[in-house]
Amino acid sequence: MSSDNHRTKILGEFLKSRRERIKPDHIETTGRFGRRRTPGLRREEVAHLAGVSITWYTWLEQGRVNTASREVIESVGRALQLSSEEQLHLLRLANYGGKSDLYPQAEMSPGLQQIIDQLHYPAIIANHRTEVLAYNRVATEAIVNFSAIPAGERVMTRLIFTEPSLRKQLVNWEEFADYTIGVFRSSFDQQVGDPWNEKFVSQMCQESEEFLALWRVHEVRQKTAILYTFDHPAAGRLFFQLNTFSSINGDANLHCCVFTPVAGTDTELKLREFLK
Repeated sequence: MSSDNHRTKILGEFLKSRRERIKPDHIETTGRFGRRRTPGLRREEVAHLAGVSITWYTWLEQGRVNTASREVIESVGRALQLSSEEQLHLLRLANYGGKSDLYPQAEMSPGLQQIIDQLHYPAIIANHRTEVLAYNRVATEAIVNFSAIPAGERVMTRLIFTEPSLRKQLVNWEEFADYTIGVFRSSFDQQVGDPWNEKFVSQMCQESEEFLALWRVHEVRQKTAILYTFDHPAAGRLFFQLNTFSSINGDANLHCCVFTPVAGTDTELKLREFLK
């Protein structure tokens, strides 16, 4: 399958997932289809709301439409009540709203390791695949023992679902898992033709039923600050805000994640005591 055909297929799957999630109390259509309240809109109802033909919209969901104007794509997005993040994702899938070429493989400067080693907070450097390329001692002691995990398995999206200690100690696991999948899905859908992505998702769907269930929902998220509550076996409860700094040294493939203690908690004090 060509990359263009693959992209239109992903776009269609995304639209179908958004159409089917609309709640009965979120939409009501009238007119030639009659009054209708349903857990998901019919294709003809979306077409009616978007001002396009039923046949064209059906083809769009089936991945049979190679080009469409930005105005029409935006109209479909409004009909499906997409969030701003979802609307941006849809535009990118339709080749609008920014570049979406495959990221080149990153070569991390040794100096970046020295920088995060100076931080008093847990910090990691990862790529768009969420492969952990560098981590400091605080991250190993407070979050998960990265050094004990083989490099090929040191992928944050994988660890959230398969690392027992992380799963057990992460208090707000469900919220964090939703966020992780949403960010990874957003990157995955934009990186059409990346064999690593395809293999990784296939393996994760086999290894984790929870990953599979969330993956099928097609939620997309942009990187943002998120709270991270952790029950550390030695330090006790820790409260972090996970902040992400993207495009390190101009490389869009690299980002740094810093777990910053939440103000007003004793997390920073506990870290100092624990790491003495």
